[in-house]
Amino acid sequence: MSNNFKKGTICVQGGYSPKAGEPRVLPIYQSVTYKFDDPSNLEDLFSLQAVGHLYSRISNPTVAGFEERFAQLQGGIGAVATSSGQAAILYSIINICKSGDHIIASSSLYGGTVNLFKVHLKNLGIEVSFVSPEASKEEILSAAKENTKAIYGETIGNPELNILDFEKFAETAKILKVPFIVDNTVASPYLCNPFEHGANIVIHSTTKYADGHAQSIGGIVVDGGNFDWSNGKFEDFTTPDPSYHGLVYTEAFKEAAYITKLRVTIARDFGACLSPFNAYITNLGLETLHLRIERHSQNALSLAKWLEKHPKVKWVNYPYLETSKEYEKAKKYLNGGGSGLLTFGLDTDIEGTKRFQRALKLISLAVTLGDTRSCILHPATTTHSQLSEKELEGAGVTTDLLRISIGIEDIEDIIKDVEQALEAV
Repeated sequence: MSNNFKKGTICVQGGYSPKAGEPRVLPIYQSVTYKFDDPSNLEDLFSLQAVGHLYSRISNPTVAGFEERFAQLQGGIGAVATSSGQAAILYSIINICKSGDHIIASSSLYGGTVNLFKVHLKNLGIEVSFVSPEASKEEILSAAKENTKAIYGETIGNPELNILDFEKFAETAKILKVPFIVDNTVASPYLCNPFEHGANIVIHSTTKYADGHAQSIGGIVVDGGNFDWSNGKFEDFTTPDPSYHGLVYTEAFKEAAYITKLRVTIARDFGACLSPFNAYITNLGLETLHLRIERHSQNALSLAKWLEKHPKVKWVNYPYLETSKEYEKAKKYLNGGGSGLLTFGLDTDIEGTKRFQRALKLISLAVTLGDTRSCILHPATTTHSQLSEKELEGAGVTTDLLRISIGIEDIEDIIKDVEQALEAV
């Protein structure tokens, strides 16, 4: 399907075009392997001289259909699906970094990402410098080193809900001649296309809005095909790969060098692949992404406006509130909505905050976001509890911060549930 179609159409029909007599809906190819008639054909597949599926850890027809739809929706040239969002984050980095390398990351990140960066990448010999999302271009540049290989950020920081200043970070990445990697999970492909704003690689936890029903864990890495890997800083792309008989990725795959290398080396050797069943379920979820994300955004804005007026609410943060400091950036980079996350603090202590959570009846206490069902959690004691006080401050996580992922229920029922729970405060 052409990328010229609108996103809603790609959500429904992208990535799969059945021939006459074939299933109308992308089927589940629940198979590990594939049959071949000619050993030469299989040999060509293993040496990357032919296109096809040889083993489902590397590629599978159901997963490939999902990857193609997602790449079309996000505006990339190709994608590799992974077993989780965390795997997608890791793959996006280690495809270009090895021991001795360095990356710069915005400090306003999901807690699991911060822990991955500060602990496990460090154990792999990859150093990460965190910078404030409010840092100037000069401050970001001052964090760079000769071995810097990427700049990383989130479109909508989780849970600070800051909108990434794409222009500033993209310009900095260009000066350093490194790729700009963006986690677009909270915004979803429908609300933001980071490639239009200077990103080179986009990742998602497809567990969230892509699936949308809290049923299938998954992740995806999307390649914009818009970075020059032959600029002298990425020799693994421009020198012969001995595992493929001296193949050079930039010569053999041109603009698709990054995503091809990720599939045939990182995905092949680390093995965190998306199962065909989860790809099938998430692909079904994508069919209604454009409808759901509009409802998520409408509901979140309505609740945010209601909370602003409640006497027991100390503060409210939602990017599409006109009172938000992120409002101008939200209008600039987001397509008509601020997604389904909002945060707020109550005029009470931690015990009062817990009483409020216990009193909720419709809104569940659950560790996820992007679900059709509304849910709430307290990041400082859950998703970001492993961070130090300084790291919590950098991520915008205060002790009174509550994060609600607003679902697609009737907004009057959501507000009524919050209203009755506030009586417990």
